[in-house]
Order: sequence, then C-alpha cells, then structure tokens
Amino acid sequence: MSANIRIAVDVKLFQHLKEAGGAGLSASALSEKTGVDVALLERLTRHLVAMYLITYHDGAFHATTLSNGHAEENYQHSISFCYDAARPSFNGFPEFFKKTQYRSHSLGSLEGLFQDAHKTQLPFFEWLVATLPHLQHFDSFMSAYRVGKANWYDPGFYPVSERMISGFDGSSSDVLLVDVGGGRGHNVAAFAAQHVSRMGRIILQDREPVIAGVLASGKERLFEAQVHGFFTPQPIKGARAYSLHSILHDWGDDEGVKILEILVPALKKGYSRVLLNEIVVSEEKPTIAATSMDMMMLDHFSVRERTETEWRVILAKAGLNIIHIYTYPGVAESLIEAELA
Repeated sequence: MSANIRIAVDVKLFQHLKEAGGAGLSASALSEKTGVDVALLERLTRHLVAMYLITYHDGAFHATTLSNGHAEENYQHSISFCYDAARPSFNGFPEFFKKTQYRSHSLGSLEGLFQDAHKTQLPFFEWLVATLPHLQHFDSFMSAYRVGKANWYDPGFYPVSERMISGFDGSSSDVLLVDVGGGRGHNVAAFAAQHVSRMGRIILQDREPVIAGVLASGKERLFEAQVHGFFTPQPIKGARAYSLHSILHDWGDDEGVKILEILVPALKKGYSRVLLNEIVVSEEKPTIAATSMDMMMLDHFSVRERTETEWRVILAKAGLNIIHIYTYPGVAESLIEAELA
C-alpha cells in the first residue's frame, strides 16, 4: 500500500479530481483544494501518475476510472485500514519471526504479529472496537473485498435447487436456511430474492448488537432475524441447511471443532446440510488470492486458511463428513457441503 495513496485519501485528492471532471485541476488549483503545498503536491502526484492512478496532460491533473473508484467511501476506508491497521504488522514479519526463531506461534495466540506491531494484548476484533474508526474501516474493506464476486448461492456455484430446495421437508422443520453469524443479512437477503418461490423460512442469526441494527433499519425483509451466538446451542432444530460464511477461518482448530460440535445436535441425519463458505487452499496449485488471505489470517488472528485435508480433519472431529466441495472460477472461497457422519 503506497504511502502516497494514503496521503491522497487524507487530503481528498481523488474526490477533488473526480469533481473537476474532464477539465482536471492544475497543480496550483489542486494545492489550494487539498492544502498541500505545490512543491510537495507535484512530487506526490507525479508518483500517482507513474502508478497510472491519475493522468497529467494539458497542464492539469485528471481523474481516471481507477482514481474515481478510490474516491468512493468504501475504498477510502479500505485504504486507511490496509495502511493503518494491516501494514504495521506485515512490515514486522521479518523481525517478529526472527525473534521467534522462525517458529509458528500457537493458533489463536494473543502474542502474535498484530499484537506485537500495535503494542496491544487485545484480539484483532476487540482492538478494532477499541480504536475507532478502524472497525468502520474494516467493515468497508470487507464490503469492498466482496464486490463483483459470485456468492455461493449464485447460478453455477452451489446447486441450490437440486441440493437444498429439492427434498425440503416442511413436516420435519419449516426452516429452509439458517445463516449462522450472518452479519447484517446481505447473504440471506440476496438468497431470498433469488429464490422467491421456495418453501421454508430463512433465518439470520448474529450477536445482539448486530441483530438490533438489522431490526432498527426498518427495511422490508424476506428473512427473520434472531439473536444467537455460535458458541451457544443452536435453537433451530432440523433445518434443511445451516450456512457459516467465513466464520471458522477466524478461529483455531479447537475452537472451530467446538463451533461445529455445538451445531451438530441441531442437525437431522440424512437431511440437514452444513454449508461452509470458506477458502480451501490447494496444496499443488495455490492461488494468490487464497495465499494472500492466509497471510492476512496469520497477520491479524494468528490462524490460517485450511487445505482440503485440514478441513476434513476438523469436520471429522466434530462428527461431520464432507459431501462435496464446490468452486467457482475467479472466486477464492469454496462452498464445503457437509452432513452428519
């Protein structure tokens, strides 16, 4: 992450160029708007031109499609998160592992890279909450990360009609899908909109503050919202499917097994499916998207993205079998379909 881009965010350079339109802004005009003296501004912006972020012609700096994207709030926040929260611990990789004699710390350790770089004993998420506005910036980063990517329920990814809707038994449970730890409901809202003629209820579950925000929004919903934490017994029994989107990769193996073990008593054998939307790292041909996220998990949480073998091990420990792993071109996450062993 270029320091120049971080400065550009602070002085709203991308917004000013976007607002200027085709006319662009001269160095002096851009200096006046940003508050950066002309000599420094010219050096910073030349580097942005060299990076193909902005252009310079006819005596003025001009926005590009890319820089206009950087002017959007989600991407502004993402840049701030990457530079302010993520970069310090990534920069600390060499020195940190030299101190540990190049040994992995225990999964989920609170003496990891992130804590070392930020001089804190707090876990990543607690640190975000305690150091505003990092939490908002992280939420924006995750939203930006998912833009344009296929979701597990989209056509060509997981065959929802064949594997979930077909065989739905309302006499067993009237619930089709439970989204465990599903945040503000983006996934269940899109799923419900895609499958308006399906039978069965759709339920979003998350912590009380998150669900309170969903209910307070006043928006019309095609799903129900329920307060539930995944370390407590699952109240919805015998649903057709329980989805967990990028939940287990935040936790070490012991905690991951525990989350699944707590879910298992709610499952109906031969009927209920567990759908894990997670990265499955290929051992032979890993993608840069998967390994980059693995480095982020190492950096932020002292945990890891898992290979297929590692996924099979923790699911088996919880009493589950993997039926199939579904993938989609260009998408880092897979859809792991599992059931009671």
